[in-house]
Amino acid sequence: MAASTQIEWTDATWNPVTGCTKITRGCDLCYAERFSERFRGVPDHPFESGFDLKLRPERLEQPLTWRQPRRIFVNSMSDLFHKEIPKSFIDSIFKTMETANWHTFQVLTKRSSLMTRYLQSRYRAEKAPPHIWLGVSIEDAQNAVRLKHLHAARASTKFVSFEPLLGPVGKLDLEGIDWAIVGGESGPRARPMAEEWAIEIRDQCRAAKVAFFFKQWGGARPKSGGRLLQGREWNQYPRIARTRLLEAAE
Repeated sequence: MAASTQIEWTDATWNPVTGCTKITRGCDLCYAERFSERFRGVPDHPFESGFDLKLRPERLEQPLTWRQPRRIFVNSMSDLFHKEIPKSFIDSIFKTMETANWHTFQVLTKRSSLMTRYLQSRYRAEKAPPHIWLGVSIEDAQNAVRLKHLHAARASTKFVSFEPLLGPVGKLDLEGIDWAIVGGESGPRARPMAEEWAIEIRDQCRAAKVAFFFKQWGGARPKSGGRLLQGREWNQYPRIARTRLLEAAE
């Protein structure tokens, strides 16, 4: 777990699994792969095996040792619903998240149908607790089907990350969605994001009363283009996030 992170919308990261495989064009220039592969073959380095999928059971209970409430991005260096991660291991991760209910866990996936299937199996007629946020990543209109899977998911708090945003996404059904993040791609060969794509999503979020967070324009480096959209920062969080902060302060 990283006690701090440069990801603007979270406080910390927790990686009980690292490594992944590409499934859509949003994965083409994966920052996690680029970082991990720098250390392939370095003896005793956490990423000695590069971006190969690796279970890390020694990290399963890390959040339980963090007593101060924080937002935790789960598997920032992988995808929790990768088909090669055993269900029993995912169960262990969810058990930790359910137990450490003073934290907010942010789970983001491109494998949205597998997430929906897992949540149905785990929670049946119930829903995942509200402190476990379940989200999908959508990079363009072609992959907006993930939003349909999110609608069907047994989740109390739902969010969408449009990052890297690589094209317009069109009309969105935001009923029941709590939060949306928009961000451009970063890295040496970053593909540009058009302003109208981001504005289209922001305006739909405002109309649907969905919290909107603009992460970055991207570029050669994550902060190359700054974070202003039409002259201002957008740092909204779901209502449940504000409620939990107030409760923690009491």
